[in-house]
Amino acid sequence: MPQEDVVKTTCSRDCYDACGLAVYKENGVITKVLGDPDHAISRGKLCGKCAIAYNGAWRDPALRLTSPLRRVGAKGTATFAEISWDEALAEIAARFRGVIDAGDEANILHTHYTGTVSLIAGAFPLRLFNRMGATEVDPDTVCNKAGHVALELTFGNSLEGFDPRTAKDARTILIWGANPSHSAPHQDMVFVRKAAEAGARIIVVDPIGHDTALAADMHLKLLPGTDAALAFAFLNVMREKGLVDRAFLDEHVLGAEALYAAIDSMPLAKAAELCGLPADLIENAATAYAIGPSLLWLGQGVQRQRQGGNVFRALAALVAFSGNVGKPGAGFLYMNGTNGRGIDMSMITMPELAREGTKSMSHMDLAPTLENPRRSKALVNWNNNPAASSPEQGRLRKALEREDLFHVAVDLFHTDTTAYADFVLPAASFLEFNDLVLPYFDLTLSAQVKTCEPPGEALPNQEIFRRLARAMGYNDPGLFESEADLIDRLLAQAPYEGSFADLAKVGTTTLFAEPRLQFADLKFATPSGRIELASDRAVELGLPHVPTPHADERTKPGQLRIISPASPWQMNSSYGNDQVIQRRLGPATVTLHPDDATAQGFAEGDSVVLVNEAGRLKLAVTISKAAQPGVGIIYKGRWPSASPNDANVNVLVAGRKSDMAESTTVHSTVVRLERAEAPA
Repeated sequence: MPQEDVVKTTCSRDCYDACGLAVYKENGVITKVLGDPDHAISRGKLCGKCAIAYNGAWRDPALRLTSPLRRVGAKGTATFAEISWDEALAEIAARFRGVIDAGDEANILHTHYTGTVSLIAGAFPLRLFNRMGATEVDPDTVCNKAGHVALELTFGNSLEGFDPRTAKDARTILIWGANPSHSAPHQDMVFVRKAAEAGARIIVVDPIGHDTALAADMHLKLLPGTDAALAFAFLNVMREKGLVDRAFLDEHVLGAEALYAAIDSMPLAKAAELCGLPADLIENAATAYAIGPSLLWLGQGVQRQRQGGNVFRALAALVAFSGNVGKPGAGFLYMNGTNGRGIDMSMITMPELAREGTKSMSHMDLAPTLENPRRSKALVNWNNNPAASSPEQGRLRKALEREDLFHVAVDLFHTDTTAYADFVLPAASFLEFNDLVLPYFDLTLSAQVKTCEPPGEALPNQEIFRRLARAMGYNDPGLFESEADLIDRLLAQAPYEGSFADLAKVGTTTLFAEPRLQFADLKFATPSGRIELASDRAVELGLPHVPTPHADERTKPGQLRIISPASPWQMNSSYGNDQVIQRRLGPATVTLHPDDATAQGFAEGDSVVLVNEAGRLKLAVTISKAAQPGVGIIYKGRWPSASPNDANVNVLVAGRKSDMAESTTVHSTVVRLERAEAPA
């Protein structure tokens, strides 16, 4: 008689939700992956994309990589032969040692991101790269680095956010530049809608009319690039209506008075014109936020523009002028990091192993660096698919064709990037090893529990890099620490008294009995110990002393500003190889506002070519008021290899850097439209 077992584990994708999973097994074989009914966020249901992928491509033995591979054809053709682990590691180690012995260790690049956000699989490989002296392609520069730096300048910490449970005391929740309906579908239900049902006013600021925005009490559908101007208009309303918390400013804020002239320069009428919004809507939203107590959810998308750092400094001023921090129902959230739960990530990454002079670089420089043999001898990519997700896609893929660039890829699947690699190493999935997950929204702790063996010879990331360290001839003990020992040490840091086995039984545990107050002592890790709206450190970085009410110029006639948000069916580029997901995605499209479609003579389904200095992309037209005049929407994450044009939106994205941290400006992409030629 079949015996059914259920194993609790945790989704470790790059998502606010960090859902609990229930993995059903029959006679030791996984039969289905569902949401854990006992988990406070997933409550028995998975989002559509994970429900499909975890019961599709991620458990499809025909798609998974099962043995090490050596390239036998031209780069880009994905032509490989199977070899043993011993052969692969010996050849890889010999190539790396040759580069290091020549004094070129900094020309070994490694690029990674959040293909998994479990702690060990996501960060343990950095130990080896630190030891080698390799150059890290800063992962956050392709996503959220500008926002982190802006908040660190202002508050001293970008990774201490509000505890979502404090929403019960909030009167207003302001969601600025986030799209929970696609990027946090369970938090959209559990956090946003639950707060609304309890009486909180939901305000969304976003250039796209997504489902969270449409369900909100107020949606400020601003023109892209006008966020800072709108923030200063909020401050203007606060001053005009006497809603500034002057006692808070006097005691806890440095430099508020330096903003007064800029605030006075952004009255409602001017902001309404710049941002494309009704003045009364701006006034009502600003008033509701200022009265508070209010929570501010800072989306990662809003800082992916040329003035993204300035935008975040301006948004930080809303918190300071209203005093919406350090009390129940108040605060802001970009991400909740591990330190707030006692865990120091340096325990995993071991920066003390790094050679003197070890460097990092921006993702915006990846394509030109890989073009240059003097700056790049070798490349390792793990937990990411840069040929699909990085800017300057055409240029980058051409650079990956270099025969003299030694390239190692670590992945679960063949991807657009593995097609160029000299060696491909098969990685285990999150269902196949133990780890820890600390969500970046809720202040909880979760077990990632091994539910089955990896297919074939696939190995967890940490074991791959342990074996490579041994092949390199290193003997540093930290390079060989087991995940079991590391999990025990990490749990000892956290405010959790049980073992990993105890955690595995419940899946997820709440670490604090009561909601935590963000910056409860109102002390900030800045030079002054206060919120620094005026920052000498910013000046040292070549930035303005204070944020400015910047607004981008509007696109010219015939141009379109492209926004490339998250798709409801993908997690960045994850799941792009699942056939059911591909059917749900449908044809690749650009969404135009009806006014733009009419003005340029496009109808639903027409073919159009988007063109700029970075590249060309042919898409089908779809028409919706989710967009706005002058703005096109192209959902990110498609695999070029699964697209008719062998390209996705990143073929249009330049390596242009934001004002802070050399970070991405993907949402500042501008194109012109050309009518596609009819097939002969």
